[in-house]
Amino acid sequence: MKAVTWQGKRDVRVEDVPDPRIEEPTDAIIRVTSTGLCGSDLHLYEVLTPFMTPGDILGHEPMGIVEEAGAAVPDLQVGDRVVVPFQIACGNCWMCLTGLPTQCETTQVSSEGMGAALFGYTRLYGAVPGGQAEYLRVPQAQYGPIKVPEGPPDDRFLYLSDVLPTAWQAVAYAGIPKGGSVAVLGLGPIGDMACRVARLQGAGRVFGVDLVPERLRRAKERGVETFDLRSFDDEKELVEAIRDQTDGRGPDAVIDAVGTEAHGSAAARMVQNASALLPRKLSAPMAERFSVDRLAALYTAIELVRRGGTISLSGVYGGMADPMPMLTLFDKQIQMRMGQANVRRWSDEIIPYLTDEDPLGVEDFATHHVPLTEAPHAYDMFQRKQEGAVKVIMKP
Repeated sequence: MKAVTWQGKRDVRVEDVPDPRIEEPTDAIIRVTSTGLCGSDLHLYEVLTPFMTPGDILGHEPMGIVEEAGAAVPDLQVGDRVVVPFQIACGNCWMCLTGLPTQCETTQVSSEGMGAALFGYTRLYGAVPGGQAEYLRVPQAQYGPIKVPEGPPDDRFLYLSDVLPTAWQAVAYAGIPKGGSVAVLGLGPIGDMACRVARLQGAGRVFGVDLVPERLRRAKERGVETFDLRSFDDEKELVEAIRDQTDGRGPDAVIDAVGTEAHGSAAARMVQNASALLPRKLSAPMAERFSVDRLAALYTAIELVRRGGTISLSGVYGGMADPMPMLTLFDKQIQMRMGQANVRRWSDEIIPYLTDEDPLGVEDFATHHVPLTEAPHAYDMFQRKQEGAVKVIMKP
């Protein structure tokens, strides 16, 4: 089959690889019909290279048709249409039953000290072949895949794999009061969708911050009060501008949908780049123990949120030695929640909104649909924020 493989920093290729097969009774094989390109994939493309191996199959946002199901997967039949969550979880352990499948005790990558295994996401999360491919082996298929009806286009349901539950959890963790205010930093796919979810759930005012014109335009068209970073000389001006709209206090909540890709510390970027150039035996331990994120977005969130407010982190951070302004966090009495989205925790709440009325605008959410064979160009375009790329869907 054809699959998108990682070969090095900023080097992905579409190659012929062996077809997947059933290995455990709880496996299923899916013929992929659509697969998303996620901002988290760009971390593998550039930042997390010490944890990658040439030939790794990328991708964690797939959906498709069941081709085969193992003997311990009674609820899936050949021909079923399913969305595959990005995390792999059993559904039966204490963590899963508590609503935390990202911490699944069956699939935890304990050898690396990490949570549940993820599709297509480094050895830290199990080095499981990903979904940017023609076919996908789905472990723990007795729990993970979400069955969806025939008829509507893939785009209506595909985002159940990651974008929708990640945005949904970001808003839930933000704890926005009814009629309250929230600022969303970063209007990429997750930030954009978080704005939509916040408005759907009754936020009074939603502020969106970015510097990419296409992203700002999309958010503004859906009622978000947008702030273009390019219009401000520094972070303080931006913070003051939003405070002026919230009686001088700042928003009730801030969602950081940027993560470590934020424009920020040149020193942190230098460390990231330097570790990527070292031999893998040296670079991986260095990245694990001494990695430092570019924290511009998080620092802005801490400064911006009102006293007693909440910060919700959905943007991915990976640093182990990040300097945190503990005095400010403590003094402002800030609450903070974060983590990978617990897809199956939220999916049943989201599905009722995936209707013909399309209140979340999922069916025209993607800016680009490309063949899987164009993956190298898609990665480059998305990483450079060119051609208006906000969300790219690939078709095997």
